[in-house]
Amino acid sequence: MARVRLGVALLVPPPFDREIDGLRRACGDGALLRVPPHLTLVPPVNVRVDALPDALRLVREVAAGSRPLALWLGPPETFLPDNSTVYLGVGGSDDSIAALHRLREEASRPPLQRPRAWPFVPHVTLADDMAVDRIPKALDALADYRVPVGFDRVYVLQEQRHGESHRGWVPVADYPFEPAAVIGRGGLPLELTLSRLADPEVRRFETGDWPADDPGPLAEAPTPEGTQPVVVTARRRGELVGVARGWTGGGQQELTAVRVAPEVRGQGITRHLTSWFRLAADRLEVSPPVR
Repeated sequence: MARVRLGVALLVPPPFDREIDGLRRACGDGALLRVPPHLTLVPPVNVRVDALPDALRLVREVAAGSRPLALWLGPPETFLPDNSTVYLGVGGSDDSIAALHRLREEASRPPLQRPRAWPFVPHVTLADDMAVDRIPKALDALADYRVPVGFDRVYVLQEQRHGESHRGWVPVADYPFEPAAVIGRGGLPLELTLSRLADPEVRRFETGDWPADDPGPLAEAPTPEGTQPVVVTARRRGELVGVARGWTGGGQQELTAVRVAPEVRGQGITRHLTSWFRLAADRLEVSPPVR
């Protein structure tokens, strides 16, 4: 059975992602172009392709039961003498750190469970193989680096090949730290979730078998510069039944496409997707740092 290699992480949001990449470049991080700045929750694990929907559902449900995290990154530390990794330590209130550990535990269940070689030390890597004689100098030079960062969602990353030998980690799903909006409780409840990425389940839904008179898969509409994509999903009893796509940014937003499964059309799902997009898309604007 074919497998995909996945990881679960908190991605450092703007503007600190670019700032930390600058530190990674200065530290000679060999993974700089292969993975964005991140705090790993579930290290790389091989998942069978037929278990991918279960993996996505697990992370989605864990995120829905969590809350945004206000954390501090820095100052830098090292894992010497075990290995020559240099990283930014992670701090915060007792509640935030406990929530971070709980998030990691809950996301580490099957099919994302894997043996643990080391205790969980929350960190953001700056260099995973720095020359040992450079480490004291790096720690001293960056000793004052400490920034407050807010995390409002969790990401699933997939290892993908680029060219003949280069491999990189690409975010393929993001799930917010909030419950899905439920519409129609007591009747035909619909769960609406707002995200930035169309996860593999959404893409499979969009490109599935559709009636001959259906307009076909949703086109990948370009996202204007300075904006970010918006994806609203509708699920009923855990099954995906509708998707809306668009973008938001600069005080503007545009809904570019809506698709609803044929068997549930005429039940108001298009209206709910459209309304939720209009009401919620502005929440994906980049938030100011937590202080």
